[in-house]
Amino acid sequence: MNPLTSSPHSTRVTRVDTTAVLLVGGMGTRLQSVLPSTPKPLARVGDAPFLELLILQLRSQGIRRLVMCTGHLASQIESEFGDGAELGVAIEYSRESRPLGTAGAVKLAQPYLQTTSEFVVMNGDSFLELEFSDLFRFHQQSRGLITMAVRRVPDASRYGTVEMDNDHRVVGFSEKKMVHAPGVVNGGVYVFSRAVLEHFPSGPASFEKDVLPHLPAGEVYAMEQHGIFIDIGTPDDYARAQALHQSLRQAAANTSESGPQTSNQDLPL
Repeated sequence: MNPLTSSPHSTRVTRVDTTAVLLVGGMGTRLQSVLPSTPKPLARVGDAPFLELLILQLRSQGIRRLVMCTGHLASQIESEFGDGAELGVAIEYSRESRPLGTAGAVKLAQPYLQTTSEFVVMNGDSFLELEFSDLFRFHQQSRGLITMAVRRVPDASRYGTVEMDNDHRVVGFSEKKMVHAPGVVNGGVYVFSRAVLEHFPSGPASFEKDVLPHLPAGEVYAMEQHGIFIDIGTPDDYARAQALHQSLRQAAANTSESGPQTSNQDLPL
């Protein structure tokens, strides 16, 4: 068995010492037609904010220390979740005073990450069903600086795609192409070794453009996932997430005994 391929029956490891960084500071410009004055992570999915699904997913797998990287309409997110006690987690906030991009936001949060050698990073506008313990195990066995969770989708036209070799190393990224074809896309969930922050520039920067392509060869790995994946980046996908809110809630709570549930209806088309 390839050491980087996890068993579907592997024992979950509760990582109470792990921090999760949630990127929730974006402008959400494509959703402003339906959410003109609400930050995208607070978009209602069922009777709760979308961001609550991510908190529930982390909590259900033992990750309870969260850092939210806020920016646009930060006070609304901070008011909604406070210190996290009502949801059974501990939340701290790293608020940017100007747009910093995904990498810039994580770099700004570095003071909150001094006590953990590895941490989770999650986009605040997408949900990917996975086992965090498997992702950590994969990351530790690969010995890279970053492991990204990736997902094969039937239509990758609105995403950039991820290219991997047979050893799961990421060897390239392709910009989004308006060609309706299957592809492997970034699922918006990562495990970072803290040492990778030395490669992050100060100030505004993007993971995808300013960090990932410039890391030393062999330091970025990808682990393919097979469960529900959806984002709320466009009005159509937001409507789809609302329609699937019960399935998303169940997946976040990790209540299934049979592992991740795969269905094409759960995927952004």
